[in-house]
Amino acid sequence: MRAAVITAPGEVEVTEVPDPTPGARQVVVKVSACGLCGTDLHILQGEFAPTLPVVPGHEFAGEIVEIGSAVTELAIGDRVAVDPSLYCHECRYCRVGRNNLCERWAAIGVTTAGGAAEYAVAPVANCVKLPDHVRTEDAALIEPLSCAVRGYDILRSQLASRVVIYGSGTMGLMMLELGKLTGAASIEMIDVNPERLETARRLGCTAAAASADELDRPEGWDVVIDATGNEKAIQDGLGRVAKGGTFLQFGVSDYSARATIEPYKIYNQEITITGSMAVLHSFERAADLFAAGALDPEIFISHRLPLGDYVSALDAFKRGEGRKIQVLPGA
Repeated sequence: MRAAVITAPGEVEVTEVPDPTPGARQVVVKVSACGLCGTDLHILQGEFAPTLPVVPGHEFAGEIVEIGSAVTELAIGDRVAVDPSLYCHECRYCRVGRNNLCERWAAIGVTTAGGAAEYAVAPVANCVKLPDHVRTEDAALIEPLSCAVRGYDILRSQLASRVVIYGSGTMGLMMLELGKLTGAASIEMIDVNPERLETARRLGCTAAAASADELDRPEGWDVVIDATGNEKAIQDGLGRVAKGGTFLQFGVSDYSARATIEPYKIYNQEITITGSMAVLHSFERAADLFAAGALDPEIFISHRLPLGDYVSALDAFKRGEGRKIQVLPGA
C-alpha cells in the first residue's frame, strides 16, 4: 500500500509499505481522510515520535475492511472514526484515570503507523461507529474536536465567562465553537492571519483582532486560551488574565519554548495556569457533538488533497494556509 513516511527529521516521502494485518482485537481501516496537525510538524522536526521512520496521521476515519479473530463489536463495512490514544492501563496515571499522562503513552500516527496511508490498524476499542448522516471524510475532524472537548473539561468554565483565544486556526476555531456551547458571555479571537480572523468572524466570535491591544479589555479576560504554541503569543496571553482568571496552554509549543511568569501576581490575583494534553475520555462525546452538528465541516476543512500530495500539504500547513488540511488516500 501507499503511505506517507517520515523517514528522518525533516524528511518525508510517499512510498510503498507493507499492507497491515490486524491482531486479535484489532481492525484494519481503509482510510477515507486523514487530517494534518501541528503534531505532525513536531514529528517531522524530530520531536514526539520516539523512533523514525513512522507513518504519521492521528486524525483519521474510514471503513473497516478486515477484523481480528476476537472482534465482535464491529463488522467489515462499518464506518468509524479512530481515537489514536494507546495507553498501558497499568501505570499509576492510568490507574487513577489520567490515561493521557500514561508513563508509556503512545498513539497511532506517533509511535505506531498512522492514517496517512491507504490502510491503518487500530484497536477495536478505539473505533467509534459513525451514524449514517455523517460523511466518513468529515469524521476525521472528531479527533481534534475531542482534544478541544478535553480542553474545556480542564477549564470547567463558568457561565458568562469572558474568553480570549490566541490563534484562529482549526483548534482555535474549535475552542470558539465549544466556548459558545458552554455559555461564554464573549469570545474574542487574536491572530495575525487576516483570512483566519475572517473565518472566526463568520463563526460568530465577539471580536477579532491582530493584537490584544486592539481589543477593549484593560482588565483582562476570565479565560485566556493559547491555541498557537507560539512563544510570543503565550507570553502576551499570560499577561492578559483577569483577577481570578485562568490561562490554558492548549497549543503545542516547541520543546525549547520558554515564558516568564510573575509568581506574586499569580498568588495575589489567584490566577490559574494549566494545560490540556490530547484526548481523555472525550472522544465519544466529541463524536456525539459532531453528529449533532457542533461543527460545519465545509467551514473547517479548507483543503482536501490526494495522498500523493502529502509533502505539499505539509508545506501548505507550515505556511499557515487555510484551516484543516486533509489528505484523501482513496482520491
